[in-house]
Amino acid sequence: MMSLSVQLKTHSIAYSIILILLLNGVGHTDSKEASADQPISTIILIRHAERDNFFNINSQGRKRAKALVNAVKDFEITAIYSPDLGRNLDSVRPLADHLKINITLTPRITKSTVDKILDEIAAQHAGEVVLLVGNGSGNLRSLHQRLGGQGDGPDQYGELFIYTFTDRGPVKVVKSRYGP
Repeated sequence: MMSLSVQLKTHSIAYSIILILLLNGVGHTDSKEASADQPISTIILIRHAERDNFFNINSQGRKRAKALVNAVKDFEITAIYSPDLGRNLDSVRPLADHLKINITLTPRITKSTVDKILDEIAAQHAGEVVLLVGNGSGNLRSLHQRLGGQGDGPDQYGELFIYTFTDRGPVKVVKSRYGP
């Protein structure tokens, strides 16, 4: 059984913590604040554009890569991540050129590298919008599921998955399409 002095110290510490939190506005529920989810981070996940038999993007893929610029122009993207594969880089290069940002190279996306890539994005780009391009051979499914999505994720050309992480509730996933 705890002595009275230990109980008082414990209650005093707990009371002090509660007081500090209340004075700093924690626990305050202004109806506007309580109803509005504030975005913390957004990740846009796409599959590379259409390719030929030599794994280079083809004419349809080049059209889709150009269409990506218009599809995401209002997102205020601050970073683009891509494996060092020609078809992936060519799929996002028009966007990177338009935004005047460099493409950050990742290791090839596999089930074993997904956490490392997402940890880097979280550490370097919290509160920002990041576009990540991958390949359709299952690695996008791993990313999609790790980000909180259900099902397969972007496995078709032109699919655009937008994951918004907020300070309240689960990740919000919006599926869209872009390009010709």
